[in-house]
Amino acid sequence: MIFSGIPSLVILPTEGIIGIALKMYVVESKGGAIACMLLALFFLGTWPAVMTLLERRGRLPQHTYLDYSITNLLAAVIIAFTFGEIGKSTHEAPNFSTQLSQLSDNWPSVMFAMAGGVVLSLGNLSTQYAWAFVGLSVTEVITASITVVIGTTLNYFLDDKINNAKILFPGVGCFLIAVCLASAVHSSNADDNRAKLSCLPSDDKHRSVAADITQSREAFPVKERKAKFGTADFLVELENRRAIKVFGKSTLIGLAITFFAGLCFSLFSPAFNLASNDQWHTLKKGVPNLVVYTAFFWFSVSCFVLAIILNVTFLYHPVLDLPRSSLKAYINDWNGRGWAFLAGLLCGFGNGLQFMGGQAAGYAAADAVQALPLVSTFWGILLFGEYRKSSRRTYVFLASMLLMFIVAVAVLMASAGHRK
Repeated sequence: MIFSGIPSLVILPTEGIIGIALKMYVVESKGGAIACMLLALFFLGTWPAVMTLLERRGRLPQHTYLDYSITNLLAAVIIAFTFGEIGKSTHEAPNFSTQLSQLSDNWPSVMFAMAGGVVLSLGNLSTQYAWAFVGLSVTEVITASITVVIGTTLNYFLDDKINNAKILFPGVGCFLIAVCLASAVHSSNADDNRAKLSCLPSDDKHRSVAADITQSREAFPVKERKAKFGTADFLVELENRRAIKVFGKSTLIGLAITFFAGLCFSLFSPAFNLASNDQWHTLKKGVPNLVVYTAFFWFSVSCFVLAIILNVTFLYHPVLDLPRSSLKAYINDWNGRGWAFLAGLLCGFGNGLQFMGGQAAGYAAADAVQALPLVSTFWGILLFGEYRKSSRRTYVFLASMLLMFIVAVAVLMASAGHRK
């Protein structure tokens, strides 16, 4: 049985009458955990592509992230009031509404969950700017690999080593190799782009940097695109219409943002692990651990609050030479809002499924969802023309990176254990 909950009926005699009790709906089997991970993998690999699409069409990232944050929290609320309310509430496994009223008892675990939400919010916010500088594919590979190298190691020890170390750590090593290959892909592709742009007249290159800001914020429908993917003219068109201008800026800025995001991502899963399982024994004796749905709710609340504070600040004090905006401009900006809402739902449900799988099979194995760059790279090539008309060297590095990533994910999933 993959899930326990509705299918698990227990017949109990109650004052001479036969009653039916339902266990809380949780993922218990390794197969169910892997199913959650695979679904989470698709969701978590797709939402960055949606956000990137909006930035490349000129929508300010502050506007997009505010919309995203709303539905990201909504996903956690939906999960809490559905999965978290199914079944009978017991002392050992209280349902969401019951545990929500016990904040005075379980606040240490709530703090861990909220700390995880804070670092995830910082990581997601950072990648939104990194995508513009180093591309969707490379950004996701580097951040995901750092997450696995650091986060998986921490989760392995927090989970009392329920994962097979002889399988787990070779997988972590493969992720580390994938980071090096991702950096090589980015460097080679940057050289290719410089070679393409060197063929353009100097006026065209300067014109792209000094493009009118108002025009660059307008959506750029696909039907209006004239230049082919991968050409120098396409790079100029992209620069003209995108929200974040990257020509003339050092790519080291993008790599620095990317590595910072990776460090943030590496900490959110261990923090959530501590919130759900209380390995440091911060709760008083007799107080039940946070169920995964309650922990995810508080995790998402802190993620939402920090995102609102930072992005409202960035409206009036933008970074990376973005144009200044306002709350009124944000409210009136409906260009791409539906896509931003979709991105928030995908990320929210993806994170929820990752945690549900991790609670069953170990959070170290659940980090296999960091294979999301495989999905993101697919969208990057299909939607954004990344690596089109690149050199043979770039293609070799790209193929090697993806192959190493596939091997790493397979090995990491093979290390899945079973939490008692």
